[in-house]
Amino acid sequence: MRIAVISDLHLGRRDAADHFGHDDSGFLRFLRFLEGNFERIVLLGDIYETLTPRTPGRKVAELMAARAAHPEIVRRFELPRYHYIHGNHDLVAGTVLGAPEQLILEADGVRLLFTHGHHHDWMIRKARLLSEAAVWAGAWLRRMRLRAMFRWFQALDLKITNALPDPERCTFQRWAVARANAHHADIVVTGHTHLGLKVEHGSKLFLNSGTCSEGQFSFLSLDTRTANYSLHTSW
Repeated sequence: MRIAVISDLHLGRRDAADHFGHDDSGFLRFLRFLEGNFERIVLLGDIYETLTPRTPGRKVAELMAARAAHPEIVRRFELPRYHYIHGNHDLVAGTVLGAPEQLILEADGVRLLFTHGHHHDWMIRKARLLSEAAVWAGAWLRRMRLRAMFRWFQALDLKITNALPDPERCTFQRWAVARANAHHADIVVTGHTHLGLKVEHGSKLFLNSGTCSEGQFSFLSLDTRTANYSLHTSW
């Protein structure tokens, strides 16, 4: 089976806090490319941005506004070959749209686990409201055009997540591999960190799809028939 994975689009309502960063027509061409080359396409969380309303506590309204702002993309996502798994920025899609928090697929003798990855973050597990408040504040930094300060907070968030290319130092990778072991999966595929990676951990393979926000085109191609698993940053 040929599977494509994209994540972390952060589709918003097209205001100053929306950092999707793509022209919709250009992104639709990318989706048609994926549809023409892959049997399934996994949307691996943070597809919509629901944590950045102008006033807090309006996640459902923000989800609806984001979907209304990108109607053609949303229609593509509703085709049968797409599988939508929610992340932490679109957690509300779990109840509103029925998006699960993980997916397991088996094909050609390979068992794959897909999960966004936010469950690794202690702040999201232990102080989710504080984490969401930080995202909301960051959106206001973007609205006020304080981009340098916003980037500083982004870098701090990445440091807290401890997402690193080095498998010996990256607790995120170790968490993901432990999750793969718990579900008897051969391959674990994550998003969340915006850091695209392919790393072997003994008999397990860790993959991260990177991000399709801020104008980036990062995606994974998984071919279980040929055992070819690749990270791409352009198409």
